[in-house]
Amino acid sequence: MARLALFDLDNTLVDRQTAVSDAIAALCLAHGYGTTIEQRLRDELADRANPGDFVRLRAAFGLKEAAERLWQEYVDLMAAAVTCPPEVLNGLVHLRESGWTIGIVTNGASDIQRAKLTAVGLAHLVDGVAVSGDLEIRKPNRELFDLAATRCGTNLLDGGWMTGDNPAGDIGGGREAGLRTIWLRGRPWPDSLPPADHAVDDVTDAINILLNETSE
Repeated sequence: MARLALFDLDNTLVDRQTAVSDAIAALCLAHGYGTTIEQRLRDELADRANPGDFVRLRAAFGLKEAAERLWQEYVDLMAAAVTCPPEVLNGLVHLRESGWTIGIVTNGASDIQRAKLTAVGLAHLVDGVAVSGDLEIRKPNRELFDLAATRCGTNLLDGGWMTGDNPAGDIGGGREAGLRTIWLRGRPWPDSLPPADHAVDDVTDAINILLNETSE
């Protein structure tokens, strides 16, 4: 039976923060937006992005561009700016070669998350993807983890692993879904949350932990 390895996307497999900064700068430059609009975008999109952000932006500043067009431009710019280190891609290849089934569980709008997956070459390396926008639910909701497992052709009852940077969404949610967990350090860890099974500084370290599991 293949082992299930689920991963978060943003700031776990890909660098979202740098991509957001670059995409916002490019969007504002293309339309001649000043620093006020640029800062508003940085505030609005710091943690997440969806089409409604651009509806509010357009209304607040009386922009002539349609909100739908601005959103699509932002999606395209994010896809162009986002990166996934080669060593992460290679690590996932090794996981699959070692018999792991790989899935992604990510919060966010479906179109932008899938655009990022395709742009960095992750789409063809994973067996299934569950995006919160698919069901309008978010991690730590167990239903999103269930969806990811189903799309990977597996079942959470068979166990597996969840790796991510968000203590509550990724680690707490993964544990509630019956998965073992690997936390990618960065955010503050809540005192009320039990620790992850492992804590690492880089996702490649998490991949190595899984590879070692294979050999046991």
